[in-house]
Amino acid sequence: MYELTIDLNSKSPLYEQIYEFIKEEIKSRRIECKTKLPSTRALAEHLQVSRSTVDMAYTQLISEGYIESVPYKGYYVSEVSLLYNFRGTDEKIDIKDEEEDKKDVIDFSPWGIDLENFPFNTWRKISKNLLSSNNKELFVAGNSRGEFELRKTLASYLYEARGVHCSPDRIILGAGNEYLLMLLNQLMDIKPVIAMENPTYLQAYSVFKKNGNQIIPITMDKNGMMVKELRKSNANIAYVMPSHQFPMGTVMPIKRRIELLEWTNEADDRYIIEDDYDSEFRYKGKPIPALQGVDGSDRVIYMGTFSKSIAPSIRMSYMILPDKLLDDFNRNMSFYSQTVSKMDQLIINEFIKGGYFERHLNKMRSVYKSKHDLLISLFKENKDIIKISGENSGLHILINVNNSMSEEKLITRAKNEGICVHGLSEYYIEKPHFYKGTIILGFANLSEDEIIKGVKKLKKAWLIK
Repeated sequence: MYELTIDLNSKSPLYEQIYEFIKEEIKSRRIECKTKLPSTRALAEHLQVSRSTVDMAYTQLISEGYIESVPYKGYYVSEVSLLYNFRGTDEKIDIKDEEEDKKDVIDFSPWGIDLENFPFNTWRKISKNLLSSNNKELFVAGNSRGEFELRKTLASYLYEARGVHCSPDRIILGAGNEYLLMLLNQLMDIKPVIAMENPTYLQAYSVFKKNGNQIIPITMDKNGMMVKELRKSNANIAYVMPSHQFPMGTVMPIKRRIELLEWTNEADDRYIIEDDYDSEFRYKGKPIPALQGVDGSDRVIYMGTFSKSIAPSIRMSYMILPDKLLDDFNRNMSFYSQTVSKMDQLIINEFIKGGYFERHLNKMRSVYKSKHDLLISLFKENKDIIKISGENSGLHILINVNNSMSEEKLITRAKNEGICVHGLSEYYIEKPHFYKGTIILGFANLSEDEIIKGVKKLKKAWLIK
């Protein structure tokens, strides 16, 4: 039996001191596995404390797996060799230091948004008003397609803001685009063959792939997906982002949109999935109307989300189905429960109806345009080395750095300066033979001071004067 001599003090609870002492002795291997520990009575008498104090310490150690209680035999140290292999005997991980290190990194992520300007007071006010009504209906399961009031509000908003034509009945709400894409996949009679822009949004690609779909990458030109190449494929679904393609930033002109719609009319089972993920943020001219608004044959499946316009944690997306697919959904899939809480749906409904959403968007357009213009201006003096593209809308830009460094080297050298950037190559289904390294710079989650500091470090890392 291992004798425990613990120097107790009055700085923290006694049971906690006993627990910490034994845990550290085990982690440092000063107490080996399978070693028998003193009984709670014996240790209490030895330390001159109550037995309940030792009981509390042992209970915590048992719950965390450091020791185990063997009936009629006593307490033994558990096998924790994996802990030794995972971390050196004397090595300690300082979580606070790791968090500080992360704070020091300037991350030009294309996925971030500005949460400093989130309308907390408005959100709190709407939530409080909804809860103060003591409405028990807030906490029961709702319509599988989403709350009717929100779908009605969304139909009106999308018509005014995006030129989308739909009735509330055609809108399906869900917890994120990935969930809705999985539902959509199940709606198809047979596994669809899906054409995707190359490069593309890899989350959607992964969902399609995991669901067993054949995916055909289609080359993009300056106007978007090349319809000539699409026609040569055997695809019956085209997944596109016409208003602001991710990651290229391409805005599809009306001629190419019409060509895509004509493609759908050449066979009965063809559809277009229009992902309109961040169309609200355009910096030159007005937002481009949705492709769905000019679809006269009811072949466009329209998808949108509040992840960029409000916050990613909202996890609320919406999908507008053509009539044929809606009939199939009502007949075969209405048993699915709604994945977005009724409370969140009603908050969003009030947020839009009360005019708060429009005011928030106007504010964020101004905030993002200021950051966008600043980022571009910082590279203007280097236009002989740096070429910027995809800068008319969205929350990121693309830059080509003509300094003989590969994309991988540009990323590595930036990382060495405490800057996180991403390469365009990450988003290709099939990388083209002529691919030239390109860096994606997101700016939404950075302050203007961080953008200035970050660009200065990038120029240093990339040897740009």
